[in-house]
Amino acid sequence: MTKGGAALDDPSRTAAVDRSGMLSAVAGLGGQLRRGWDLGRSAACPREWGDPQRHDAIVVAGMGGSGIAGDVVRALLRDHARSCIEVSKGYALPAFSTPETLVFVVSYSGDTEEALAVYEQAQARRCRTVTVSAGGRLRELAEAAHGVHVDLPADAPMPRAALGYLVGGVVGFRGLMEPDPQEVAATARLLDELAARWEAREPMGRNEAKGVAAWLGERTPLVWGSEGLLEPVALRWKNQMNENAKIPAFWSVLPELDHNEVEGWSPDTAKGVAVIALRHPGEHPRVAERFALTIELASSAGLEVREVHAEGSSPLERLFSLVLLGDFVSTYLAILRGVDPTPVPVLTDLKERLRR
Repeated sequence: MTKGGAALDDPSRTAAVDRSGMLSAVAGLGGQLRRGWDLGRSAACPREWGDPQRHDAIVVAGMGGSGIAGDVVRALLRDHARSCIEVSKGYALPAFSTPETLVFVVSYSGDTEEALAVYEQAQARRCRTVTVSAGGRLRELAEAAHGVHVDLPADAPMPRAALGYLVGGVVGFRGLMEPDPQEVAATARLLDELAARWEAREPMGRNEAKGVAAWLGERTPLVWGSEGLLEPVALRWKNQMNENAKIPAFWSVLPELDHNEVEGWSPDTAKGVAVIALRHPGEHPRVAERFALTIELASSAGLEVREVHAEGSSPLERLFSLVLLGDFVSTYLAILRGVDPTPVPVLTDLKERLRR
């Protein structure tokens, strides 16, 4: 067993480092998806909206751990939504937004300043606005305006640990081309099964999440996804490495990276970097061919590459299975490094300085 494996199989070390319980929060993704879906379904569209599934566009606005929900929703709905879907990460609502635009303003805390700015603009333009939060100023504004609000449970330790609630609350809303309820239930069951497989008490020898974390060790992760379904998953892995493990990480997507990034790798530039390649059976055939050749080129340049594969038969299952794996891997990396994965002191300090 590797040194990393021994550390991750030590319950006392895990408890001492993961003081805020991020592993437990990560394991609840399936239950969150179920609950978020139910809450999204219970939010009624105002009668004046007319057909709840006819919009000129859909905008999902949010930042950080809440904003990634928009990327996930766009990836899930892009192939069958009737309207184009835009993800807004910033202070400005897209200029094309009209009273016929469906705007989701997503902030788990309800106090994200960029999300509040977008909400004000959506109200000024009389957009069809749906707020999604676990409280905060966003809920207060929605209630004062008698708007549509998806009220989420406030039991996640941090917004990034509430992705199931956030995505479920948006895709469950009846104003979207939402997945079949049975698909959501099947995905939640799969996530429960995978969480049991990757939880702390499962030893290194049969725990893929621990194995990937120990394999990464002290190297900088570079996460490769594929365009479409796994693009937001690669971004999620990168973000979770930053916030949970407190390390730099990078991400890119095939086929685009074959048009630029591959030129930059050599035995000199590859030092201290390891690639995690996210794979799923629904890749475009040419992307699958590109993966094989790109991994060969990367290996010849000195990069170590490890493939991880999605589980499940539906896009929802495949996407979330890899999200969950990345959440576990990043948390185990934090434990290996001896840092509590939950607090984000640098981000907190930045927000406090901006308030002043």
